[in-house]
Amino acid sequence: MQSPSHELGPPHEAMFLILPYLHLFELLSITQVCKSFRDALHHDILPWLNIVVDKPLNSRFSDDFLVKIMAKAKGRLRIIAMKNCFRITNDGLLQVITSNPHINKLYLQGCTSLTIEGVIGAVKLLTKANHRLKILAISGIYNVKIEDFQTLCHLMGINQMQMKNRKKNYYNTRCELYAFKQESDQPSIDVDICPKCGEIREVFDCPRNSCNTRIQQQRQQQNQVLMECRGCFLCVPRCEECGVCTKDDELGEAACTDILCLNCWLQLPKCSFCNKAYCNQHAYQQSLYPGGFLCSYCSFHATQSS
Repeated sequence: MQSPSHELGPPHEAMFLILPYLHLFELLSITQVCKSFRDALHHDILPWLNIVVDKPLNSRFSDDFLVKIMAKAKGRLRIIAMKNCFRITNDGLLQVITSNPHINKLYLQGCTSLTIEGVIGAVKLLTKANHRLKILAISGIYNVKIEDFQTLCHLMGINQMQMKNRKKNYYNTRCELYAFKQESDQPSIDVDICPKCGEIREVFDCPRNSCNTRIQQQRQQQNQVLMECRGCFLCVPRCEECGVCTKDDELGEAACTDILCLNCWLQLPKCSFCNKAYCNQHAYQQSLYPGGFLCSYCSFHATQSS
């Protein structure tokens, strides 16, 4: 007996509500699902007001592609979030900014072909006519000087008190994209002057309770002693998993190049041969087999010897 056939209908209406919250790769992929989604994305500008570009598109995302995609917002773009889009240049960014003067969040982490001069030019365009740029993220852009940082803070209306009272920034959350989070959950600008080396980089706080207690005591005593565990990633080694400073800690051996505190190392699965652990960010490098995994180094040598 043949089972009754079911005709495929259009997607449920609720599915269209999620479109404005998808990253660019997901938006482009969903156009291939059905005609309804393709038509919705072609005729409606709402999904194109907040553009988030990360893996796997970031390595192929060029100026031409940037301008073409951003044109879908028809000048009403609100958020641009590009992470590690190293092919984007000043010309492409400024062309988009000129066409979309109402952008209020600009994330450019790791876009290494951009220069600080291009970023300042973009911020100047976005702060004209009393328009306010709420969020700027530029960690990973090279050659940012203190004068450049002060210029950006001035253009965005960020004063020293706001920088001092900003929410704590933890190393293990640095890879998150905050494009759709509330402004109160993120700093107005993601870089600061490192209290150790004086360079303009992303500066991290320590989530360890004992470190926070010591810092509070120093503040209460109005002590100007340098906070040992606050600094950029080059000055203060930190655990990749939990973000604590690891200066005085015993470390666990990692199969990747990252640092793991002993507490996190004990909780992570280990290579069956060398007993080294991968942080979660690099767990994809494991060679899985029944009963465990081999790290990339052990897997390579096992293949060579077989």
